[in-house]
Amino acid sequence: MKRVCLDSLFLLLVCFLLASSPLMSAIPETAPIAEKSPKELKAHGLQRLDPYYWMRLSDDQKTAENPDEQTRRVLDYLNAENAYLKKSMAHTEALQNDLFDEIVGRIKQDEASVPYLENGYWYYTRFEEGKEYPIYCRKKGDLTAKEEILLDANERAQGHDFYSVNGLEVSPDNQLLAFSEDTVGRRIYTLRFKNLMTGALLPDEISGANPGVAWANDNRTLFYTAKNKITLLSEQIKRHALGEPVTQDVVVYHEEDTSFYIGVERSKSGKYLIISNSSTLVDDYHILSTDDPNGKFMSFTPREKNMKYSISHVGDSFYVRTNWKAENFRLMAVNAEATKRENWFEVIPHRSEVLLEAVDEFDRFLVLQEREMGQTKLRIRNLATQEDHYIAFDEPAYEAAIGHTPEMSSPWLRFRYASMTTPNSTFDYHMSTGEKQLKKRQEVLGGHDPENYRTERLWATGRDGTKIPISIVYRKGFEKNGKAPLLLYGYGSYGYTIDPSFSSIRLSLLDRGVAFAIAHVRGGQMLGRRWYLDGKLLKKKNTFYDFIDCAKFLIREEYTASEHLYAQGGSAGGLLMGAVLNEEPTLFNGVIAAVPFVDVVTTMSDPSIPLTTNEYDEWGNPEDQAFFDYMMDYSPYDNIQETAYTNLLVISGLFDSQVQYWEPTKWVAKLRAHKTGAKRLYLDTDMDSGHGGASGRFERFKRTALEYAFLLDLEGIKE
Repeated sequence: MKRVCLDSLFLLLVCFLLASSPLMSAIPETAPIAEKSPKELKAHGLQRLDPYYWMRLSDDQKTAENPDEQTRRVLDYLNAENAYLKKSMAHTEALQNDLFDEIVGRIKQDEASVPYLENGYWYYTRFEEGKEYPIYCRKKGDLTAKEEILLDANERAQGHDFYSVNGLEVSPDNQLLAFSEDTVGRRIYTLRFKNLMTGALLPDEISGANPGVAWANDNRTLFYTAKNKITLLSEQIKRHALGEPVTQDVVVYHEEDTSFYIGVERSKSGKYLIISNSSTLVDDYHILSTDDPNGKFMSFTPREKNMKYSISHVGDSFYVRTNWKAENFRLMAVNAEATKRENWFEVIPHRSEVLLEAVDEFDRFLVLQEREMGQTKLRIRNLATQEDHYIAFDEPAYEAAIGHTPEMSSPWLRFRYASMTTPNSTFDYHMSTGEKQLKKRQEVLGGHDPENYRTERLWATGRDGTKIPISIVYRKGFEKNGKAPLLLYGYGSYGYTIDPSFSSIRLSLLDRGVAFAIAHVRGGQMLGRRWYLDGKLLKKKNTFYDFIDCAKFLIREEYTASEHLYAQGGSAGGLLMGAVLNEEPTLFNGVIAAVPFVDVVTTMSDPSIPLTTNEYDEWGNPEDQAFFDYMMDYSPYDNIQETAYTNLLVISGLFDSQVQYWEPTKWVAKLRAHKTGAKRLYLDTDMDSGHGGASGRFERFKRTALEYAFLLDLEGIKE
């Protein structure tokens, strides 16, 4: 009884902070957003139409030493929500600690990656016991040689609540290291440089960049991607010469179209610098010899509407993976001296039933990553004989992908493999002989026997007759009697496929009798490009309906029942959770929505918000009435009802650059004002991190333990 009273006091404080805001009282009475047209929205300003718009802070406000009144109100509200969650879940603290200890206890702390050979050195990453961050290392010529530490991220992270290092690139002469650091979680990086011969940091420092650089062959000139610090768009490619002032860096490419992401890299062959431009519907490349850093980048082929492609350099040719007149992509080739599209010729034709996902290039082989009926296949083509063969995989549902093999002369392909029962595995495959070598399999401390678990590939029938794949795993002894708890996960956007992979973390659910399933809904690319196209823009609702229909299939087939069924999704998958909740408020016993994109119309109406303009071709531009009406009809924030929503845990990060923290914050506030009944509603905001949560190897699992405890507590599982 005491806990209930304390919970009520914290909730009362949350509601007081909402109601007492002077910014709230200043908002005039207006018609709901849904009753406004796109033009009226623009004319009136969203802040006058959205009663929770006051919760939006700028980056400067979030980091100000002397916060203004609005900032204090918002931060007080977030802290009050966090306090309410902590007090409400206090009875699960022992369970959370047990879960955290279990999860961390399965991870080998003094672990190292499988070394790979590049330019005369073996590179690998290792962790030391008790430390949160990786140590990047190499050995010259032989694995028995003396270790050289390139960068110890534990040392660099000292003094920072959040730390991320990314984009490590060694110069062609092996003497310099470029690396990128983010100490906020906003994904705005600072580029730094280290002399690997002396260990000293160079004075060159470049802020406001994307991670990663592309080195020219002079070992002094490099190219990097500069970001707009407001929209976080990657807008410019710049050239920097070490030792020269950053203010003198030359813009070699400027992208005017705000729907594109841009970047720069060095080709695997080492012959070209490649500027990539990518939007939802269009790809575009510019190339320059690595021997001519002061030269002019040349267009690979003129930009064409609705044409996606990627390029791989081999010898005197480029291979081109493209959807030009090929929805599921095909493979073309072109001479490196005349790369325009009219010169391309076909190597592997389009196949309506097979998606060509990726290509890796070698001197004597091509490796093609394909997907057929949801299953990944790795195809090896001998460039001399033009003969093909596939690497065999045996399990009914698995994940396989091309790994990192930098040396083009290598006869060995590195690839990754896992399933929902088989731990993450690294293989080397001899492309001539077919020999397969297991280089490493993830060690699960405490023991893991795959025979104790079962995995299946199921097919649900959607309301429009579409067959939707589901991957499921459960512990041996699981009974299909409708009494078992089950967590259903979904994403379904950007053509990103959620494969049936292994998770040692997930064992904490499986070993407590909770089954785990992935709904491979439209909007992903599990069943080819059409599977993606049928789950975006004016077909986006297919994603939500597919997830609901998968859930009802699992109930109908007695894998679970509604009172034992849970759902989880993050980011665009958080949008999925919000839309599903409005469609079916009580279908699930509990839902976890992580960094959820729930305020669709407001965000897509504001081009100053990061990602908005990049994603008009994913969600639609609300200035178009058809898209406005369609988005308004499913936007979770705009469709909250007076109804008894199920139990909900919402996860957020104050410095999130992908889904701004105010989206989940506003969503929870509005739900509090409208939901009926006594089901739980929690908001957990990490005040020091962004989209990916806490940095560090183990710290992030405290939130995982909270999420699992939330579900297990609802299910009544105490041990």
